Amino acid sequence: MSRKKVTILDIQKRKTNNVPITMLTAYDFTAAILVDQADIDLILVGDSLGMVMLGYPGTTQVTMDEMLHHCKAVARGTTAAFLVGDMPFLSYQADIAEAVRNAGRFLKEASMDCVKVEGGREITDTVRAIVRAG
Repeated sequence: MSRKKVTILDIQKRKTNNVPITMLTAYDFTAAILVDQADIDLILVGDSLGMVMLGYPGTTQVTMDEMLHHCKAVARGTTAAFLVGDMPFLSYQADIAEAVRNAGRFLKEASMDCVKVEGGREITDTVRAIVRAG
């Protein structure tokens, strides 16, 4: 039996009710199918794919196009999990307008449900702009 798509409201409800939330990483279509079939709530397509899948020495070499490619594959392999795309290094730090465009690409082109960024107070305005954009 297929389960319904996990939404942000489902996640908020679980948190409010102190119900555990599950999350795993997937980098490709096959892994996404397996994770989704395991009834995991969220799937992260992390920039760590640079090291795990592409053989880079770190995450800073990963490009937007590489992230989008892997996010698309994961999205095609899932039906229910909430999908999180990790925005790569320098895809959101330099300019707020570029950050909004890049976040939009994750949602529009790669069918992600949200994006993940790293930082603290210094990226508050960027996060606010991304949220406002939809």
